[in-house]
Amino acid sequence: MMFTGTGVDITEVRRIRSAVQKWGDDFLNRVFTGKEIENAKKRSSFFQHLAGRFAAKEAVFKAIGEPSLSWQDIQIENDGTGKPVCMFLDGKIRNISVQISISHVKTYAVASALVTEKEKLP
Repeated sequence: MMFTGTGVDITEVRRIRSAVQKWGDDFLNRVFTGKEIENAKKRSSFFQHLAGRFAAKEAVFKAIGEPSLSWQDIQIENDGTGKPVCMFLDGKIRNISVQISISHVKTYAVASALVTEKEKLP
């Protein structure tokens, strides 16, 4: 696989909390997919979880550098082991793979993204 980009983002949890309190579902539905919102609601650290997903999406945007991507084109999930996984919706991105890492504490969330090209079949 060929490395093609990297991105990192740090987000203050209070900024996400403030946005949700100010704009409610409008903010949530603009930035996060339904699946991401439902998953966050199951967590005891709702705002920290959302801040981590927000930072991950920002890191992916920076790593890919594709201005046509929107918040709803990227979905951050967890695999069976809990590892965060970046999914591209609506088939906009097909030829790359993105590895992400997310970490958060009470006040901050940070994420990094590493983009590689997928191997082409002969």
